[in-house]
Amino acid sequence: MPDDFDPHARQLLVLPDRDAAEEAAEELGADHPDLGEPEIVRDALAGEDDAEDAQWLVVVEPPEHGWTPARLHALDTVAASHDGWREQH
Repeated sequence: MPDDFDPHARQLLVLPDRDAAEEAAEELGADHPDLGEPEIVRDALAGEDDAEDAQWLVVVEPPEHGWTPARLHALDTVAASHDGWREQH
């Protein structure tokens, strides 16, 4: 784990479009119901006004006992399967 890892930090799945974000959120909700319902947020890139230049975020709150390496790996897998990645926030 990185030195700045916080087991109780919110995790963001950064995805290329709304469809990917909705599919990822649905997949997480079905496979990991204890995480609650992920929030989907549009994140316009800095200085960009065009809707095409937006990323979509799936915001996942930490489980009650914090993130484990296995849970984070599951998030990474979901993000990668939708052409995205995970960031800690």
